[in-house]
Amino acid sequence: MTEQATVLYIPHGGGPLPLLDDPAHAGLNRFLRNYPGGIDRPDAIIVVSAHWEEHEIGITASPSPPLLFDYHGFPAETYEYRYPAPGQPQLAMRLQQMLQQAGIESKLDDARGLDHGVFVPLLLMYPAADIPCVQVSLSASLDAALHLRIGKALAALKQENLLVLGSGFSFHNMQALTSKHDDSVDPRNQAFEDWLAQTCTDTSLAETERERRLADWQSAPHARYCHPREEHLLPLQVCYGIGQGPAQQVFRQPVARFITSAYQW
Repeated sequence: MTEQATVLYIPHGGGPLPLLDDPAHAGLNRFLRNYPGGIDRPDAIIVVSAHWEEHEIGITASPSPPLLFDYHGFPAETYEYRYPAPGQPQLAMRLQQMLQQAGIESKLDDARGLDHGVFVPLLLMYPAADIPCVQVSLSASLDAALHLRIGKALAALKQENLLVLGSGFSFHNMQALTSKHDDSVDPRNQAFEDWLAQTCTDTSLAETERERRLADWQSAPHARYCHPREEHLLPLQVCYGIGQGPAQQVFRQPVARFITSAYQW
């Protein structure tokens, strides 16, 4: 039987709120806790998080990566989490070689810790912390086409028993997220989510058109309202570059009162 990676783009929620049983994250928590039961246990997890940007793509290479508490103003307990998953330096080196072969500059980083875009969802998905984990950064350029190229450079990973996790948020307007206090549907949020769902899942779209849309995502309805800055969307472009085909929408629910979605390749 041919091994096959699972490629998954998720919303990781607001800071450590999913771990605090925040009611506005209840649906996301259920999804993340239940998801691993539907796939094979991976040999390793590769996470592309919205919370790490480098001019040269960074790859964690520590055999025992620490945690990076890159949020502020939360209860003291949220700075005491532990996620002692081992790193996998050999996998990190392979990722660097794959990127370099595609002409994409990258570097190994044996000091940086796993940020909350990694440890928050993984504490829910794989709380035993016994699966090796490697984190890959975004490009500080925030160029969508480059992130598609990054995914394509890593596409051979599809033939391995891995989980590739794009950890972001399909709606990430912080001003809107912190000012909305009711459960009404924001039509701008809904229009962008509908566009994203069609773009990622419509089997009638040619792959050249799907890729064009994801590269030119700023032309989507209300794109810059939903993503004033695109770092939380770009892990999706990396995931598509690896998957290179229609995805399945595996989650669409409000998180913090805005519609968000997850896609699996």
